[in-house]
Amino acid sequence: MSDQETTSERGARKTKVGIVTSDAMQKTIVVEVLRRVPHPRFRKIVKKTTKFFAHDEEGTAKVGDRVLIEETRPLSKNKRWTLKSVLTH
Repeated sequence: MSDQETTSERGARKTKVGIVTSDAMQKTIVVEVLRRVPHPRFRKIVKKTTKFFAHDEEGTAKVGDRVLIEETRPLSKNKRWTLKSVLTH
C-alpha cells in the first residue's frame, strides 16, 4: 500500500500544534492547544485553551516543547492523539 491509498482509506487525520504542559506519565504527554475565537455575544477575540492527552512512545517531548499531534484511534480512556513531531525544544 502506498501513502496515498492509506490516507484515502482512513480519511484525513486532524492535526494540532500545542505546548507540552506535562510529561510525568509513562508514554503520555499533556498538550495544551490555544485557540483564538470571537466571544459569542460581544465578538471580541478571546483565547481558549484545550488540553489533549497524546501518546509519546519514545518519551521525546519535554515540558515546554512545541509539538504537532495527530488524531488516532482511542488508546485509553482519555488518549485519542499521538505525537507526530517535536517542532521546537
